[in-house]
Amino acid sequence: MKKAFATTLAGIALVATVAGCGSSSSSSTTAPVATSSSAAAPMGGSNIVQTAVAAGEFKTLVSLVKQAGLAGALSAPGQLTVFAPTDAAFANVPKATLTELAHNTAKLKQVLLYHVVKGDVTAAQVVKLTSAKTLEGSAVPIRVENGKVYVGGAQVVKANVTASNGVIHVINTVLIPTN
Repeated sequence: MKKAFATTLAGIALVATVAGCGSSSSSSTTAPVATSSSAAAPMGGSNIVQTAVAAGEFKTLVSLVKQAGLAGALSAPGQLTVFAPTDAAFANVPKATLTELAHNTAKLKQVLLYHVVKGDVTAAQVVKLTSAKTLEGSAVPIRVENGKVYVGGAQVVKANVTASNGVIHVINTVLIPTN
């Protein structure tokens, strides 16, 4: 079932979504993940931030990335994987939480970096992991259940959106680190 899911995810590669950057990823039970060419080719060489802007469904994410001062890092060369929540996912976050993040740049960076993994980790690789270390510093759990991939409490709804500096997997929930 995991192989069929990975094949399905690989086929979903969307051209107008967000991507991430980095050079390796790790799991609690798996060695670092190497880069892969199975994802779709980047649109015109657009980086993660440019890809997210072009997609149109990541306005909140892009705005918060800019506010946190992370746009440069997500636009720079290098490979990253971004688990990118949509505007709809941010709409489900309590307003008090968003207000707190807007006024606390350190906490905002922590939340945003919890969505980023170093390396170009494709869907085929994600389904083999039980967790991945985020740039925030802690590991996010990963599981496959009934043919669906979950990162933390979020479901991956679109996978393998490529950018010049990584890959984006679109998720339906904003991840908040527990520490």
